[in-house]
Amino acid sequence: MINRKEVTIYDIAKELNLSASTVSRGLRGHSVIKNDTRERITEAANAMGYQRNAFARNLRKNRSNTIGVILPRLNSNFQSSVVAGIEKEVSRRQFNLIISQSRESLEKEKANISTMFSSRVDGLIISLASDTENLAHLDRFLKRKIPVVLYDRVKSNPGCECIKVVIDNEQAGYDAVSHLIEQGSKRILFLGGNLMSNVYHDRHLGYKRALEEHGLSFDQELTLEDTLDEDSGKRTVEKMLSMNTRPDGIFAVNDTSAVAIIYSLKELGIKVPEDVAVVGFNNVYISRVFDPSLTTVDYPGEEMGKIAASTLIELLDSDKPVTPRTIVLNHKLIIRDSSVRKHPPE
Repeated sequence: MINRKEVTIYDIAKELNLSASTVSRGLRGHSVIKNDTRERITEAANAMGYQRNAFARNLRKNRSNTIGVILPRLNSNFQSSVVAGIEKEVSRRQFNLIISQSRESLEKEKANISTMFSSRVDGLIISLASDTENLAHLDRFLKRKIPVVLYDRVKSNPGCECIKVVIDNEQAGYDAVSHLIEQGSKRILFLGGNLMSNVYHDRHLGYKRALEEHGLSFDQELTLEDTLDEDSGKRTVEKMLSMNTRPDGIFAVNDTSAVAIIYSLKELGIKVPEDVAVVGFNNVYISRVFDPSLTTVDYPGEEMGKIAASTLIELLDSDKPVTPRTIVLNHKLIIRDSSVRKHPPE
């Protein structure tokens, strides 16, 4: 009978004259190990026929080696890019994913969190539903010291030991509306989602600040809340046309709605940007190929996903208590044809 001895990290360490802990970290893709050392470890492991015994390792560490992700909607270009970033990072670090969606419902979000907890995930990455008012439903995770990272849609609760990954949504809204004003727009419509959500609330704050700083008055009639789907463009244009004084600029807080608005305007013979200048948000693919190309705020979704995942895994690998903090990523206004007037009105 052939006795095939299982290759261990100690065998690889002896072969490479490294410590077993260095080999272990290298095999897990840990950032403290230099790239060339990780490559040597991986090559030696493959050559020696090393097989990870995930079950035994996780049993020793009392881990499932699984991370839970809850997002508001799967059919979102932005959320898809975030999930792509999360998946790349967790795969590199040899974790598994469980993904679910709340469908913008607090009750569904609570059910998802309960499922994740019962599945014994090691940590949770979550972007909140639009009607989520507080983080009380995360208490079961936080009391057990299971790390939670919030991204994009976040809330602040006293005593919540969470890390947040966001952009400066207020400044982004300010940048978008200031650009419309610089292009001559004086009556600007704001199309947002549920203003209970921090992302839409903060972009609306930026909208109002830009109006104020440029000497324009705020008109509540010009603030619309909608579901931000493809049909929202038609609904927005219908409301716009019913106003006594039509808007000459529109800031829509996602690109899907912005493109749908432009399409509806063009069907009615309303010129963009000559009659109405339009700015969107997210910089998804359609914003670049639509005619006219869409001015939009670039929102680094994949980077946000990578940072959320790497931050969570670092928390799992650390014995230190979580220090609540907010990681703010950069945004950028991408100026294209939908907002640039050749001869802005005075």
